Amino acid sequence: MNPRSEPLLWIQLLGLAALPAELLLAFLLLAGADPGPLPGLERVLCWSLGALLPAVLFWRQPPDVWSLLVVQIPLQGRRELQRRLSGLQAPLAVKLVGAAGAALLLPLVWLMDDHAGLAMAVSPLAGSSRLVTLLLTLPLLALSLWQWQQLCQSVWLLSRPEALVAGMAASALTPEATARERLCLGLPLLLPEPLLLEPVLLAASAIAPEQHAEEQQGSALDDQVS
Repeated sequence: MNPRSEPLLWIQLLGLAALPAELLLAFLLLAGADPGPLPGLERVLCWSLGALLPAVLFWRQPPDVWSLLVVQIPLQGRRELQRRLSGLQAPLAVKLVGAAGAALLLPLVWLMDDHAGLAMAVSPLAGSSRLVTLLLTLPLLALSLWQWQQLCQSVWLLSRPEALVAGMAASALTPEATARERLCLGLPLLLPEPLLLEPVLLAASAIAPEQHAEEQQGSALDDQVS
């Protein structure tokens, strides 16, 4: 019952690298048009639709940690460990940290839009209307928040001790409860095998005494020569 044997939790950590790329693309999209007559209102509306509304949805239905947005592990094909971790993935503290990502996006949107004119020459939407740039920015904000939520949940689950997970049999979510309480997006095509951590540890523990014995033999030979 080792959470670190689940490869999808490690893959979710790649969101840490994807977040800057998504925000950079949003910055380039906002640079495609000059601000309108009420830029502050436009930024707040953009943030409300692209970040606040998804944050409310994610609070009610946290993103399924076994979903990569496009593909996911089938609900009926999930292992016992995966179901137990699904029951542990969204405590109040993790939900609060995930919701804080939406709050951080407001000053980021404000800052990006305020300095977007610097990148107008390299914007893929240069010369477009303001409405087009704002509408195309919305899904990027929602995607960034999704990545942030999955990152927080994966870090939380990877840090859970094996004893805690083994004792949470009653908290294992059934497929029906998972579909009802988690936001499960993507095609059910993933069936990753667990990482083989125990054989690696056993091999390392077997090699260590041999290395220690060789070191002792080497030191004994040195003493005899001296």
